[in-house]
Amino acid sequence: MSIDAFLAGRPHAVVGASRDRNKFGNKVLRAYLQRGMPVVAVNPTVEGEIEGAPVVASLAALPEPPHGISIITPPAVTEQVIADAIAAGIRHVWMQPGAESPRAIAAAEEAGLSVIAGGPCILVELRHRDTR
Repeated sequence: MSIDAFLAGRPHAVVGASRDRNKFGNKVLRAYLQRGMPVVAVNPTVEGEIEGAPVVASLAALPEPPHGISIITPPAVTEQVIADAIAAGIRHVWMQPGAESPRAIAAAEEAGLSVIAGGPCILVELRHRDTR
């Protein structure tokens, strides 16, 4: 899947979203929001909202599968995120730099997911400007 096709779909979820504005999980969430794109934050330790976006504890807690997910987690966690994405019926994943693992990529591709990995960060593609 191309980056343009990933970004053209709606809605998205950010797995590994954070309230800490210095962390990439927060910056990626803000990048979606700054572009007016519908997005949900996924973080098992946060409740309520992050940057105004609703938060769910897991992909299974989403009311319906999003078009795609951006993953900002450690590689070992990403492997579980991919298993959860497959179970939730999510078809498009973008593993942000540092989140990828060969096992996660292989599992996603074997399941027929469209995978973006080993490439640019979504912050670059969305031309994110960090406003504080």
